[in-house]
Amino acid sequence: MLTLENMPDHLCQWLACNGPRHDVVVSSRVRLARNLMAFPFMTKASDVQRDQIQSTLRRQLLGIPAANGQLYVEMAATSDIDRQMLMERHLISRQLASADGSKGVFISDDETLSVMVNEEDHLRIQSIQPGLQIQSCWLHADKIDDQLEANLDFAFSDKLGYLTACPTNIGTGLRVSVMMHLPALQLTGKIDQIKQAAKDMRLAIRGLYGEGTEAFGDFYQISNQTTLGRSEQEILEEFSEQVIPRILEAEENARAILVAETPMVLDDRIGRALGVLRNARLLTAEEALFHLSFLRLGVALKRVSGIDLAHVNKLFLLSQTAHLQRTLSKPMDEITRKAARADFLREKLTGGTF
Repeated sequence: MLTLENMPDHLCQWLACNGPRHDVVVSSRVRLARNLMAFPFMTKASDVQRDQIQSTLRRQLLGIPAANGQLYVEMAATSDIDRQMLMERHLISRQLASADGSKGVFISDDETLSVMVNEEDHLRIQSIQPGLQIQSCWLHADKIDDQLEANLDFAFSDKLGYLTACPTNIGTGLRVSVMMHLPALQLTGKIDQIKQAAKDMRLAIRGLYGEGTEAFGDFYQISNQTTLGRSEQEILEEFSEQVIPRILEAEENARAILVAETPMVLDDRIGRALGVLRNARLLTAEEALFHLSFLRLGVALKRVSGIDLAHVNKLFLLSQTAHLQRTLSKPMDEITRKAARADFLREKLTGGTF
């Protein structure tokens, strides 16, 4: 059974590298925003109402068929480190990670489902799967949505659709997001073209942890920005058949160019990254992600042997600040964290040849 204590011992299912196109597409996510008709939006809800919302939704979430052996975490009763760990695993947002007020998250045993309570909306239903599996995520989230709506009265307008705190979510309440590893586009200087194309298509490109974060390790989250006036299938098909295939093709072409035209430059970047990871004595989380990104590229292009992508993905996660402190079971100051991170990565990367 999943607990906060044993969570660092398990690799998130969405990092398992067993999904389609996992070399470039790390994970796919579908999120549905919902609000209860009987209560005001979060910006207007009183503390008493927020408590009532959480109590109602916690009871309903733990009662749905998918709830066997699941975990519900109340933010106010959870340490700073554990809230950060949940955020690093993409189970909660930065907004939910704050402990103020009645907030919580429901998490499935395999971590492919998380439902945030009292974030921007009363409910944020999230399904996340490894690789390019947008339709599978949708079916999962939609099933949970149906099970909850059978017992809950969601705020809905016949004219507008589902009512949400943010106007851009009104309608379907659907956000589709794909996390992609795009180091070759960055190396070839073409990432800005992708960003501009996404902007022209009214898409959002954000960093590793969503809105307001940087793309450390060349990880980018690409998501739709509007839902009003469009059906779920229109949004899903656009992502599955147009948006992601184009970015995938661009990254593949950039990787092919690096291999064909500048193999020495490519190998130098990979070799330097592996050298730092095996020999550094102090590493920040950002430095670790930077070098692990090039190592991941080298493994994907089969220029590094003895290391697989799932192992690199695991290192991405476990070298993050909260996971590192959780794994070593002690709080650390900045220098101790840097040293512990370097020691951890050095130990885990003793094998493999370049």
